[in-house]
Amino acid sequence: MTKNPKVTVFSARRVVTLDPSQPISTHVAVRDGRIIGHGGPEVVGQFGGTLDARFADKVIVPGFIEGHGHATDGLMWRSPYVGYFARTAPDGTRQGGFRSVAEVVGHLKAIEATMPPGKPLVSWGFDPIYFDGPRLTVADLDIIAPDRMVVVAHVSGHILNVNTKVLIAAGFSADSNVDGLVRGQNGQLTGELQGPAVMGRANRATGDGGLLRELDVEGLRDYGRIARRVGVTTSTDLANAMTPANVTAMRTATAEPDFPIRLVPAMRAREYSIEDGLARIAELRKLSTPTLQFGLVKLVVDGSIQGFTARLRWPGYHNGAPNGLWYISPAELEATVKAYHAAGHHLHIHTNGDEASELATEMIGRAIEAHPRADHRHTLQHCQMADGGIFRRMKAFGMCVNLFANHLYYWGDQHARHTMGPSRVRRLDACNTALSRGVPLAIHSDTPVTPLDPRFTMWCAVNRLSATGVVLGEAERITQAQALHAVTLGAAYTLKMDHLIGSIEVGKYADFAVLDDDPLTVDPTAIKDIPVVATVMGGQVFATS
Repeated sequence: MTKNPKVTVFSARRVVTLDPSQPISTHVAVRDGRIIGHGGPEVVGQFGGTLDARFADKVIVPGFIEGHGHATDGLMWRSPYVGYFARTAPDGTRQGGFRSVAEVVGHLKAIEATMPPGKPLVSWGFDPIYFDGPRLTVADLDIIAPDRMVVVAHVSGHILNVNTKVLIAAGFSADSNVDGLVRGQNGQLTGELQGPAVMGRANRATGDGGLLRELDVEGLRDYGRIARRVGVTTSTDLANAMTPANVTAMRTATAEPDFPIRLVPAMRAREYSIEDGLARIAELRKLSTPTLQFGLVKLVVDGSIQGFTARLRWPGYHNGAPNGLWYISPAELEATVKAYHAAGHHLHIHTNGDEASELATEMIGRAIEAHPRADHRHTLQHCQMADGGIFRRMKAFGMCVNLFANHLYYWGDQHARHTMGPSRVRRLDACNTALSRGVPLAIHSDTPVTPLDPRFTMWCAVNRLSATGVVLGEAERITQAQALHAVTLGAAYTLKMDHLIGSIEVGKYADFAVLDDDPLTVDPTAIKDIPVVATVMGGQVFATS
């Protein structure tokens, strides 16, 4: 066949395609950013392409898909990170690893001494469930800076600790009667703010949106760098206000020829009235491009389990803590779900506790009964405490699930000890039950809540090891093949993009992760340590270094 200069054929030791007609190949032919064929060495002759053998001794898999991430990960590192677990920033530095409230306070006090007057000190990543002893209080933060606004955001994104200056600026006092204001035994405010209603007032006072801060192009570039290093070629931004500035930043960044990922943002429905939200998402869908896909709608039903703001069914929290918060009333949830479902839109709904998952499933069922619709693929995000009964109903309603597998490692020990107890923790992020009930499955990191890295997310779902090495629910382990599917084709399915990405098949985008070894055949405990050599997005190679 005559050589076609537009065709590149990538060779590899092994190509894991997830194409049922040929699951394993050694060569992939690419033209105009899409896959035109795969197979053995004969592919070069079949399509007349130029052989690119730089990955000849590597393993190519479909590009990883982060089905629940936040692009603000690229912006958060402009603020001090005060997490329990050390993490790698976009510049490659290791930060965090604090083991007590005192260490966090001391670190922030040292930073405050270097800051110009008047600028708020906003930090993130705080994880107090790991600390014994008294909780962080307003008095601790007043010591850091009585004349400067100080905010310590919890890593979950659902709680803030603030000092007196922030409380005053946000209009809170001991007389305030608002859900989410935590009080001490003396009735005074502790400075802990739980849930979006009170957190939003504090964020507006400081001018910092925290996990939901406004995007900019450089922050998106940093997020692309983070994603590229771990083999991700498509990521959601699963809580976006869709302000004009946000949309402009996303359109600008994703149009750059060297931007390494496809971005799939979800509109935060409660930023708008139902009528205005329906109009806004319809406008946004018209702006979609191959690298920027609009159309998802996000709702949040409850808070976080480790922050004790998730809604749990009986018997509630293992340590006797009061039940968590409804971020949206059941009546408003029903009305919102019905409206977006009836209009043909695609809902992704945050539910952490099993009571929240049960409620969201019920509301989707009611919407389907009122407005029958095939292939809606409404997805519960996190859904961490769902049992077989909830998954059975989800299957009956045609729903999908994206489970927060990373929780097993980062908070599994604490869930066993404080929140869920030793029995219920065995069903934390119950991947095997979801699959056995026939619910389409994805797994995720919720970056920056936990670090973006699908290798680690697969490792969590396959091994189910806590940070101390305890196996949490051995019967809920899934196979390596199932885990790979959940961060590729499974995630694509939950985004209604499985016709474009998620596997190496003819017609799909040429999006690959190039690995040093095969995640299907390495020892299960080694999955997280497989080096990522490069990514390929639309046929363009991006080195991970």
